[in-house]
Amino acid sequence: MVAVLLTGVPIYLSFLLLNGLGVLYLFGSSGAGLLVNSVVDSLTSLNMTTIPLFVLMGEILFRSGAVEVVFDSVDSMIGRIRGRLYVFTIALSTVFGALCGSAVAVVAMLGRSVLPIMHKRGYDIQLSAAVIQGGASLAPIIPPSLLAVIIGSMANVSISGLLIAGILPGLLLAGLSIAYVYWMIWRNPKLAPADEPAEDRQAKQRSKLRALIRLLPFGLIIFSVMGLMLMGIATPSESAATGVVGAMLAAACYRKLSFAMLREAISSTVKISAMILIIVAASILFGQLLAFTGATTDLVNWVTHLDIHPMAMFWLLMIVPFVLCMFIDQLAFMLIAIPLYAPVVLIMGYDPIWFWTQFSINMTLASLTPPFGYTMYALRASAPDLITLKQVFDASWPITWVFVIGMVLMTLFPSIITVLPALFK
Repeated sequence: MVAVLLTGVPIYLSFLLLNGLGVLYLFGSSGAGLLVNSVVDSLTSLNMTTIPLFVLMGEILFRSGAVEVVFDSVDSMIGRIRGRLYVFTIALSTVFGALCGSAVAVVAMLGRSVLPIMHKRGYDIQLSAAVIQGGASLAPIIPPSLLAVIIGSMANVSISGLLIAGILPGLLLAGLSIAYVYWMIWRNPKLAPADEPAEDRQAKQRSKLRALIRLLPFGLIIFSVMGLMLMGIATPSESAATGVVGAMLAAACYRKLSFAMLREAISSTVKISAMILIIVAASILFGQLLAFTGATTDLVNWVTHLDIHPMAMFWLLMIVPFVLCMFIDQLAFMLIAIPLYAPVVLIMGYDPIWFWTQFSINMTLASLTPPFGYTMYALRASAPDLITLKQVFDASWPITWVFVIGMVLMTLFPSIITVLPALFK
């Protein structure tokens, strides 16, 4: 598998090739039916419809330009406070994270739009980069989270439970990021300008009430996705479908809806979703191969005979991806790890919602840490004239430890993760 990945072949092709060779080796030509049935069963599951629908919702919102309205409205509502743009960036990242669920998309947008403004107004470039990376990394955690859907599908865990579980951790991590910013400003007031210049934004002329009104269509999307799910009216798949309708209505309210935009959004969604669904199917088949060879059973037996505390085992399971994902693709690691981790989670008695939510947060750290973090390179590429790669690397570590502190708090107080899924079961 490592050899195939090193050739530069796309991940989904690498795993399909690996699984195909594994089936041929173990079962011969008669095993072709196993491969086909696994793919068909995986891709025709009702839960799988959630993936392309969430992707389509994000595509519609970004291609329609509706995010620009959200950008101005959030900026207007925050007002003028010390280090306002730091807080604005984190708040905007939280909103955009709920819109699209992609850390790379959010960091690229913020790098192009917010970072030049922060630099122009005298904000510290390295702290600005840290805030942008940290805020963007909330995107895969805050629902609707495509990462939660993928993990839930692979690990056979309630997708709605994982989506709801991400709400409080996302808000906690956003709060910790703001606390880190003000701690840094307290230590060095020069990191934020004392007197910000008069703003030439259009949002200045708008009242906060008008800004709130302009956010109502976005609120419709949040209600159509999370509200219906929390009330028990809709399943994750149905909520994703209503989210697409909400995104189209929001684009229409902002006068951004067009057939050309929808055509482009659907075309992009088909390509992205096909790749993700093939990866999920390949991962499920990989887990079946591990079970057939006895590797899963041997792993479970080995873990059960270890004289180690469950909490120590938990941190061992978390440290492995934290280190390895600095060097390998996080999606590739998920494909390998989830089929192996799933039986261990059952044997050790972890709450599956709690464990896999922590796992998803850990996966977001993979995009923050050198040398191969996606968000770092996306930020550097979006503002090559403002920031060096070294500055981006240096900015990533403080926010990484902010997330680690958040994971420790969620370990000490697991109800941060489990309370909402328990309330809305």
